[in-house]
Amino acid sequence: MSPSPISNKENRADWQTIRSLLPYLLEFKWRVFIALSLLVFSKLANVSVPLVLKEIIDAMDKSHAVLAVPVFLVIGYGVLRMFSTLFSELRDAVFAKVTQRAIRRVALQVFEHLHSLSLRFHLERQTGGVSRDIERGTRGIGFLLNFMLFNILPTLLEIGLVAAILFSKYNVWFAVITFVTLLVYIAFTLFVTEWRMVVRRSMNDLDSKANSRAIDSLLNYETVKYFGNEQYEARRYDENMQHWEIAAVRNTTSLAYLNAGQSFIVATGITALMLLAADEVVKGTMTLGDLVLVNVFMIQLYMPLHFLGFVYREIRHALADMEKMFSLLHEHREIADKPDAQILQVGMAEVRFARVSFGYAPERQILFDVDFAIPEGHTVAVVGSSGAGKSTLSRLLFRFYDVQQGRILINGQDVREVTQSSLRAAIGIVPQDTVLFNDTIYYNIAYGRPAATREDIIAAAQAAHIHEFIESLPLGYESMVGERGLKLSGGEKQRVAIARAILKNPAILIFDEATSALDSKSEKAIQAELRAIAQDRTTLVIAHRLSTVIDADQILVMDKGRIVERGSHRELLALNRLYAQMWNLQKQEEQSHPVS
Repeated sequence: MSPSPISNKENRADWQTIRSLLPYLLEFKWRVFIALSLLVFSKLANVSVPLVLKEIIDAMDKSHAVLAVPVFLVIGYGVLRMFSTLFSELRDAVFAKVTQRAIRRVALQVFEHLHSLSLRFHLERQTGGVSRDIERGTRGIGFLLNFMLFNILPTLLEIGLVAAILFSKYNVWFAVITFVTLLVYIAFTLFVTEWRMVVRRSMNDLDSKANSRAIDSLLNYETVKYFGNEQYEARRYDENMQHWEIAAVRNTTSLAYLNAGQSFIVATGITALMLLAADEVVKGTMTLGDLVLVNVFMIQLYMPLHFLGFVYREIRHALADMEKMFSLLHEHREIADKPDAQILQVGMAEVRFARVSFGYAPERQILFDVDFAIPEGHTVAVVGSSGAGKSTLSRLLFRFYDVQQGRILINGQDVREVTQSSLRAAIGIVPQDTVLFNDTIYYNIAYGRPAATREDIIAAAQAAHIHEFIESLPLGYESMVGERGLKLSGGEKQRVAIARAILKNPAILIFDEATSALDSKSEKAIQAELRAIAQDRTTLVIAHRLSTVIDADQILVMDKGRIVERGSHRELLALNRLYAQMWNLQKQEEQSHPVS
């Protein structure tokens, strides 16, 4: 039966994974060489132990000599025993840095690559599942490096040495039985392990799914509580765990079958060897020491043989675990710098959207022929109903996505022609939903410019009118904000976001519905701060409440992905079209719900 295409593909992926680890080994060539040398010395000492034991037994055999304690041989036996363990421990100590450095390098590479992937990838993936893939994958690297080099290789070396000794010193059948047992054992292990890998992969998928669901539920703790859906979430989680339980039981029972089969094969081989050795002793062609030698060799081989099966299974599992992690490295970067990308020349930035059309998917067009400019130091506001495409403008300006038609220019430079790092360094944003890191207030403000001094951070907080509030807290700037900033109110989070944007000191500012989550009183207070930091900066304001944009140099009215009106507040009111309707509607709402 020819191997299946799936099996061939998996084998190629396994070898590719193993090859990808070689550069990390070559970084410490001498450590690897010393570790392998210690491995050889350890196995030579281990194989020498039964040979010395044979000499001790023969020396004490009454039928061969006068009974006397062979002190030199006994000491040699003890020294060899010690060396076999000592060399193994030294080998592990020498190789530890190689393993841990490889884990660190690969984990960092995956982490950096994940940050380089597009927003689309992160919106479609569940963070819990990705984090579990990385966790299992990095753990698999340590297992693979240690067990490939220090278990499979030495086990094969020891089997080879034992077979050579048996072949040279005794009847050829000793070597034949050893090799046949070994081949049957390996064939059985490979066959059953490949079958078990399907179960293991299923377990991994279900584990990642359950973990993703649990993290998603916990991140949305408040929403769960709002709707009293604790039991609903528990049932959904348990459904995944139920499928995982079935796969886990199959995994454990199949492991029991594998271990029982391996033990039967090895026991049969050892029995055959001992029968042959006992017959040779009776015939007088072997001594009692030879019988003990064969027995000890078989016991020494039994453990690594049994362990070889375990190691092979675990290596296959490790490769399966690493497969998903390395697949993340092969994820296509939808947005990437061109090879000749230049650094963005900012200065006093002018921003221009030149006949831009864009859709998140071919069947979902968002923007149609959008064309406008923001002169340097001016403020342009974009208003419109939800779903009009307003926030998409900020995502395109940050180049989270590339436009399908048209161009976005900053000082005449196409954002696709410059490096992403220089582009994003020039733009600051106060978003609609300020999500903070689960760290201190100081850390969250400093995130705007991590190298900033404490004085700069305090000055930014003062400019955002949040310094006094922070100082009133028991821990001040070292106060933790909680998961996603949940320990702070909406207004406090917005002020942290403003301080962060001030600290970054960008040439271009985006206010993406920055006050939509606030009450009118908080909005008016923060609006003054936003106007202050927008002074002399090129600013794009995306707003739902029209009262926040009346001072803009130009207001664009969007509807269904198109700019349908443009002009100042007064000009748009004079047109008496969509903007005027929106303005009158919002004024009526404010009169119906006055601020208390």
